[in-house]
Amino acid sequence: MHSFTSVFLLVYAALFPIINPIGGAPIFLGLTAACTESERNALARGVAINSVLLIAGSMFVGSHILVFFGITLPILRVAGGLVVIAFAWKLLQTGVVAESQQPTAVPQHHASIDSFYPLTMPLTVGPGTISVAIALGSQRPGGDYVFANAPLLGAVIAGIIATALTIYVCYRYGESVIALLGKNGTNVVVRLSAFILLCIGLQILWTGYSALHVPS
Repeated sequence: MHSFTSVFLLVYAALFPIINPIGGAPIFLGLTAACTESERNALARGVAINSVLLIAGSMFVGSHILVFFGITLPILRVAGGLVVIAFAWKLLQTGVVAESQQPTAVPQHHASIDSFYPLTMPLTVGPGTISVAIALGSQRPGGDYVFANAPLLGAVIAGIIATALTIYVCYRYGESVIALLGKNGTNVVVRLSAFILLCIGLQILWTGYSALHVPS
């Protein structure tokens, strides 16, 4: 039980700060401003499910995929940092799109199409999260021992699911808090969050660049 708790807390504590669903909630709400409440709830649920799949895939097979293609973690951080920077910069420039520019109706399949990009990646599960998940998977004690140990494997999966549930709660119920800010206040929060996301992208890029030891 002690090992289960330790692994669970390790996974959750490693993923939560870098995903930061509380900070991502205003951006999520801004990007889904044209959606109805039920559609936004479906998108939040889709993001949570996609997050489980992305994180679990990165943790369990991510390191093997990188080895297969000859990609190192620093290169992943550099490329991923550029993606985050581009997304954050675009969001910083546009903010919340005006209602007149949004479609008047959103198809019922909207959630299944748009819940992955950009809501899941790179907004929620970005390259930083993928790097952390791959690092956790590649540094598990005893190599593949965790796969043969049901309690430890269950702890890893529980940590991933707990992280996804936190994302869902923050995205699903964040509207009640954001509603107090009004449209202008929400736009300000979205732009501030986009600026923070831009800084995170730069940090990811710099971390990857520094790890490469490229001479100046």
